[in-house]
Amino acid sequence: MARRRPPERRKVIPDPRYGDVVVSKFIHNVMVRGKKSVAERAVYDAFDSIKEKTSQEGIDVFRQALNNVKPSLEVKSRRIGGATYQVPVEVRPERRTQLGMRWLISFARSRPERTFSERLAAELIMASKNEGPSIKKREDTHRMADANKAFAHCRW
Repeated sequence: MARRRPPERRKVIPDPRYGDVVVSKFIHNVMVRGKKSVAERAVYDAFDSIKEKTSQEGIDVFRQALNNVKPSLEVKSRRIGGATYQVPVEVRPERRTQLGMRWLISFARSRPERTFSERLAAELIMASKNEGPSIKKREDTHRMADANKAFAHCRW
């Protein structure tokens, strides 16, 4: 057991355009090599192009997409007596949001569109409609947890 006190959680400053902490965390996840202004521009351009394409607010589509992608269950490896079991566990809310963001960004990066903002906009639109690779990733995670339900008693 650690003897020190648990570390303090850092306060995340809301983003300048929408005043939303979740969008700010999303921009931080998009950021590469400390280029925050580039990441901000890409995310805001994606939100603007979503508004043009779907005639809905970009932030509303983003929230819907993130809620659709968030996993509620995942599997964790647990070693018991020489055998390793995939034990299904519920995902904490912070991790749930973080995984959803991570999946959206990674699948947006692997899309074929020309610019990252176009890729991100397309991925967010698809995820808000409950389709696309990020939704498939969530379904696979849930399916894996469901398949290993028999080991739920090994939870710690």
